[in-house]
Amino acid sequence: MRYLIVAAAFSAMAPLASAEEAAPRARDLGVPFAGAPGPLNAITDVPGVTVGHRTIVKDLKGGKAVRTGVTAILPRGEISGQNPVFAGVFALNGNGEMTGSHWVEESGTLEGPVMLTNTHSVGAVHEGVIRWRVAADEADESGYWWSLPLVAETWDGHLNDINGFHVRPEDAAKALEAAKSGPVAEGNVGGGTGMMCHGFKCGIGTASRRMSIADKDYTLGVLVQANYGAQSLLTIAGAPVGKHLGDKKPEADAPEGDTGSIIVVIATDAPLLPHQLKRLARRAPLALGRMGSFAGNGSGDIFIAFSTAERSKASPGVASASYLVNDALDRVFLSVVEATEEAIVNALVAARDMKGDQGHVVKAIDHDALRDVLKKYNRLIEPASE
Repeated sequence: MRYLIVAAAFSAMAPLASAEEAAPRARDLGVPFAGAPGPLNAITDVPGVTVGHRTIVKDLKGGKAVRTGVTAILPRGEISGQNPVFAGVFALNGNGEMTGSHWVEESGTLEGPVMLTNTHSVGAVHEGVIRWRVAADEADESGYWWSLPLVAETWDGHLNDINGFHVRPEDAAKALEAAKSGPVAEGNVGGGTGMMCHGFKCGIGTASRRMSIADKDYTLGVLVQANYGAQSLLTIAGAPVGKHLGDKKPEADAPEGDTGSIIVVIATDAPLLPHQLKRLARRAPLALGRMGSFAGNGSGDIFIAFSTAERSKASPGVASASYLVNDALDRVFLSVVEATEEAIVNALVAARDMKGDQGHVVKAIDHDALRDVLKKYNRLIEPASE
């Protein structure tokens, strides 16, 4: 049995990339996007936000294979457990899971990290987050840490032995311990290791936007775990990519139809109240529509948005909070759509071919073919001449 746990992008069809090797991104290929990204074009452009991955790759007997993992997003880095953030959630189609979302809806706060994994590993990750928090923090006044971790999932059973329970609580802790600021690994990493979208290999993607509102500068970042969509409907930068590349799908048994799922995590340092953050979460589906999704019956499309602007640690008495007025939110809404769309395309571009459970193969989107389609529809941005 070959066993490998890594924190970098993995392809079972090619040599393992080093942790330092950066995957290409959509803008590198000339894909056009509106809006101004932050320095990293990642969710970690929002000050304080950290991201960690735990990638698990295992080849077993009898053709079984493990291609899965965990991704952790910490709104305030190491102090996320002690300092909740205002948050809002929205489900476009609810064939999916996001534990802890009822308390976010009720309280308007997110207390701790957002964790992403596969459908059948939610319980293990949930336990792992509680164990991590108990070990990391002193107990509250009751002598316990009361905790409702937020764990979201998408299904990776085509490439991963999903019923083998290969993600354990300690893997959640490893993802949390690996969380850092700076560039975010994309594609076949963490919770996105075995994911596919629009018939191509996919996984984790991220992007960000800078915003100037009422003479103040803010940042909004998005991270997606993308595992949804029909290949024939894939649209990138307005070009019908799936129409041209869909018939080149190399494997007939890859599932077709808009039956997968996507989790979208939206972070911003703009001061927003919980009901306004829910309004942000409701805008993310507009990006899926741009990509060619119609949120099919079997899809789990769940979104969470949070703001790091206020320190909302619970304390007796009365607290005050500043916030953007509703008339100032249009720029924020547009940034959600732009960054979510780019994050999904980044996930597609960064992903690599993967061979997984029972020999199933899912190919990554061909970069040259993608460029050809964009050029055909006058959507390609050619690199500037020297």
